[in-house]
Amino acid sequence: MANGWTPDGAVQDQIDDTIKDAVLNARARLPTGEGEAQCLECGEAIPAARRRAVLGVRTCIACQTALDRRPANTGFNRRGNKDSQLK
Repeated sequence: MANGWTPDGAVQDQIDDTIKDAVLNARARLPTGEGEAQCLECGEAIPAARRRAVLGVRTCIACQTALDRRPANTGFNRRGNKDSQLK
């Protein structure tokens, strides 16, 4: 059910667009090319098996795990209500 000037399905369209943007952003950040022999974060050697499995790897497993735990910023807030802008 649409409200005001919004067409039916507008909320789902916003959700779909947000997910699509997040996927494209994640794909753009994937490493490419030849990987590093040493971790760029801690300097430890990256095992050959990891370098073969993950193309363009730049960090060891421990450092990558720590990087993955950081909160991700997905871009801008698509919601237009006042309450969502207060966060």
